[in-house]
Amino acid sequence: MTHAPTDLVGHSLGPYQLERLLGQGGFAWVFAGREADGTPVAVKVLKPRYAGDPQFESRFRNEAETAAHLQHPNIIHIRSVGKSGRNVYFAMDLCADSLGARIAREGPLPEADIVRLALDLAQALGFAHTQGVIHRDLKTDNVLIRSDGSAVITDFGIARAVSGYVASTGVNMTIGTPHYLSPEQAQGRPLDQRVDFYALGVTLYKAATGEVPFTSTDWFELARMHVEDSPPPLRKKRADLSKRFERVVLKCLAKHPDDRYRSAAELLADLHEVSDKRRATTDVGAAPIGSGQLLAITGQRRQRSRTAWMLIAGVGVGLLLLIALVVKLMR
Repeated sequence: MTHAPTDLVGHSLGPYQLERLLGQGGFAWVFAGREADGTPVAVKVLKPRYAGDPQFESRFRNEAETAAHLQHPNIIHIRSVGKSGRNVYFAMDLCADSLGARIAREGPLPEADIVRLALDLAQALGFAHTQGVIHRDLKTDNVLIRSDGSAVITDFGIARAVSGYVASTGVNMTIGTPHYLSPEQAQGRPLDQRVDFYALGVTLYKAATGEVPFTSTDWFELARMHVEDSPPPLRKKRADLSKRFERVVLKCLAKHPDDRYRSAAELLADLHEVSDKRRATTDVGAAPIGSGQLLAITGQRRQRSRTAWMLIAGVGVGLLLLIALVVKLMR
């Protein structure tokens, strides 16, 4: 078994040749690699301390296989789940970028870009929820961006694998990412799909401001903030954001699940409204002309036309008078 990610670079893992390390999380390394035909892939490899635990490995593989059945344009396509020697892995499509990396490079994103990404994410969550799958750990680093700009969610099932392992073994492990943790997760209460809408709210908040709504170096203080404190309004941090967009994000971040969106369909309806209103506001030149505007424009055109004819008539009369004067003098 490998003990460091560099041990795997340049080697094969099942049918995949690993080329370079892309990054790592708490439980796995992620490599860029290729299939035998040259197709680029990302390969997630379970870290040795977890791959060496039969129960954790089993849960990890089961959840990865469940995620592989989520066939949706905005959910990462998992190509295979396997084991090579003592290395447990799954391979998936390789995306051009991640939302976390883009925010780190560019800072807060334009609202129009965020809404487009949010529409993709809401559709992915809606599909997963209808299949009985809750993500439980949505965050900017789990939002990948394809070369065409569309958003893709990855790591479905990983948090569920960890929580199941913790529940059955009593091992003390962190479940979820503290800055994206919903109040019910922080309190250890039962979870449903609305936990994903809270994490989406944190994700959109960070995309819009460059910051998460709550920060602390103390995990317990951070959990308390999620449970008790109101997030700072987005428009106080960035005045150019629309009120409609702010309302969507703050509804996602509601403390009680009943005050959040009940379904992805509700969320999508509001996101479409934000998108439509913004397009109507920014694309003024293409906006429909109302009857009042039409009358005003027609009146202006008629006035310009009358003025032009008066000028032409005046010039004509002047020319006639001039000709008459010349003829008289010649006599």
